Amino acid sequence: MTDTHTTAPALPDGYEISTDAARLDAARVHQWLSTDAYWAMGRAREHQDRAIAGSLNFGVYDAASGEQVAYARVVTDHATFAWLCDVYVDRAVRGKNVGTALVAAVRGHLEPLGLRRIMLATRDAHGVYDKVGFAALAEPENWMVLTLR
Repeated sequence: MTDTHTTAPALPDGYEISTDAARLDAARVHQWLSTDAYWAMGRAREHQDRAIAGSLNFGVYDAASGEQVAYARVVTDHATFAWLCDVYVDRAVRGKNVGTALVAAVRGHLEPLGLRRIMLATRDAHGVYDKVGFAALAEPENWMVLTLR
């Protein structure tokens, strides 16, 4: 597979990315996702906390205040596969390339692991992911899903 991603924008000045789960504002992440993310509307806090505990988490923070402004979660075996999910950027900082820089940082963090693929699903943010090298499935007929709820 040829890598066709362009250079993603750097994180804007004044922001920093961390994978330190202790820095996450779990209440804020839950609020964002359960009330403003079409894929997680109504998600229970208990479920969100379990998801955080079982995942590799990325937070973007305002460097001056420490306030969390974005979040992404990766489910991975750290060897062959990763699922990028729950990518959310606070409405107050959208349009500043925080989301694209966050996804680029996730990609950069995972690349050294030698994964075969990183998957994600989106209804409306294809442009963000295109910039980092994601593309539609070449053979979607090979993929299946078991929906449990």
